[in-house]
Amino acid sequence: MSNTAARPADSYSPLYFLASLGAGGLAVTFFMYLMFWVPHPGKPVPTFEDISAAFQTGGAPMQAAIVVAVLGIAAMAFLNVKSLIWNLSAFSAFKKTASYQTLINSNAESTIMAMPLALAMTVNAMFIVGLVFVPGLWSIIEFLFPLALVAFGLIAVLAFRILAQFLGRILSQGGIFDVTANNSFAQMLPAFALSMVAVGFSAPAAMSQNTTTVGLALVLSTFIGTAAIVYALIAIFTAFNSMLHHGTAKEAGPTLMVVVPIMTVLGIMFLRQNHGLHTTFDVHGSGAETMVFLARLLSIQIVFLMLGLLVLRRQGYFTDFVFSTKTSPGSYALVCPGVALSVMLHFFVNKGLVGAGIIDKFGSAFWAITAIALISQFAMIALVLRLNRQHFGKPSQSSAVPAE
Repeated sequence: MSNTAARPADSYSPLYFLASLGAGGLAVTFFMYLMFWVPHPGKPVPTFEDISAAFQTGGAPMQAAIVVAVLGIAAMAFLNVKSLIWNLSAFSAFKKTASYQTLINSNAESTIMAMPLALAMTVNAMFIVGLVFVPGLWSIIEFLFPLALVAFGLIAVLAFRILAQFLGRILSQGGIFDVTANNSFAQMLPAFALSMVAVGFSAPAAMSQNTTTVGLALVLSTFIGTAAIVYALIAIFTAFNSMLHHGTAKEAGPTLMVVVPIMTVLGIMFLRQNHGLHTTFDVHGSGAETMVFLARLLSIQIVFLMLGLLVLRRQGYFTDFVFSTKTSPGSYALVCPGVALSVMLHFFVNKGLVGAGIIDKFGSAFWAITAIALISQFAMIALVLRLNRQHFGKPSQSSAVPAE
């Protein structure tokens, strides 16, 4: 039988887990509306009751924002779970093929880390869904935190097992890892996955009232977060050396901006940890310190965004893999930086600039910067829809180009 009618996604790659990740990240961008615009006194995050009260008492702009946020969270969470289920099924079938054996004996074995990355994002997304749509959830939240820690613990075990298989293979004997093919930031994916697990572990630190739960969340998130930072530093320096010698691999070009989502995820982890230290252990920090901290992270993100976009434009990546019939599963990595920038800008404006008293909440400067976050968010929604049509739409003659 001819396979010319197959969809690009039928040539499976673990990088398709990034499709699920992107949808989950977009659900978070909609939650930012509720997080920073809806009053939630006495709680670190808004709940169903807070959202309902704001809708009933707020004006038309508040009601419109809530409707958009709720619908956006529902749609993107559904897409996140749907894509995750498809990926888990497709990956299970993929493991039985010769292509899988080729994958696990190459540099691209690390792309399997996209699976725990997507799983961790889905757990985070489902927590948001619970807060927004389940009445009375906050009354039993202390019972849910241990379950969340267990869930992220299982994902952490999976991530370390995958990473151990990869590192054990390439570090136990020489000549296996192809340094010439390491000319991208593709090997930063494990650091991204560990960062996502770390931010999940840190949630109870910011929200729980139980000292033991907060302490455990602080320790676990610190361990995983530190592992992510160490791995990222090693990966980024070794990759730069190869890129300077061989240029950047075109199909893996979007990985140059993976530092952007890592900074956002680790930044939220640190903010959650600081909140837990403040509320539970009476450790205090100022609004100005938070503002400078977020400004530093945002600066790093902008630097890597400029670097990535420069290389992608020079290589004609968008022309080849986004706006034409040629496809690459690595294109989904383009969604992560835009989503991460949007989320970081919300935190920078609200926790940084407003928190330090530099600008007024809902003032002209507030909306000017927030507009950048909103533009980035909706651009990423359009990109996700575009990529989904390319990779999962009607069969075409195009085929997916694997990104290593």
